[in-house]
Amino acid sequence: MEIKPPIVEIKNLFKSYRRGNQILPVLQDINLDIADGEFLALMGPSGSGKSTLLNLIAGIDKADSGSVTVGGIDITNLSETELAQWRSNSIGFIFQFYNLIPVLTAFENVELPLLLTGLTKKQRKDHAEAALYIVNLSDRMDHYPGQLSGGEQQRVAIARAIVTDPLILVADEPTGDLDRVTAKEILELMERLVHELGKTIIMVTHDPRAAEKAHIIRHLDKGVLNDAHTKTGI
Repeated sequence: MEIKPPIVEIKNLFKSYRRGNQILPVLQDINLDIADGEFLALMGPSGSGKSTLLNLIAGIDKADSGSVTVGGIDITNLSETELAQWRSNSIGFIFQFYNLIPVLTAFENVELPLLLTGLTKKQRKDHAEAALYIVNLSDRMDHYPGQLSGGEQQRVAIARAIVTDPLILVADEPTGDLDRVTAKEILELMERLVHELGKTIIMVTHDPRAAEKAHIIRHLDKGVLNDAHTKTGI
């Protein structure tokens, strides 16, 4: 059987921030491979560097040194313009607070990333409707975010994240603003995206119940990545 290279390869990654005259190390010598179709949970205490690592993988932030290769492209060598183009093609974002535009319908929110592509209006409509179908919201596509529950808003956000068929999905505390039952439904949807659509998901979470849905759990502590906890029976 052919062994595919990891979809994400991180080598000797260092990141720090400057506060006044102080340099605060955030990530220290991170090495991490993520396989295509993997569901990875990043855990750790507040300030451990989880969201920083996620932002580096997504091309939102730049490392001090080391490399981040996604789909064979070392994104640490891209210019800001190239990074912006790469992000729009390669990354689907799922946020804790949904980040939907309140004056747009669910359909229009999902269609939004497609406006940056060369798709026709008909193609955009087909893609957006397909994404909303996947998240079981075909009957709510004409509703505005304010008319939807928190769980429904997060489903719209997930539809928006997958509508461009990105290489990877990055999720920062995707269940952090949801009650337990709704959170379970969102996590089951994310599992479906992995198992049925072959998506790769990297999720930052502080919730052990959310992390249990992942294939692999990695813990960050004071900027150091600990050994992998691989789930059995996956």
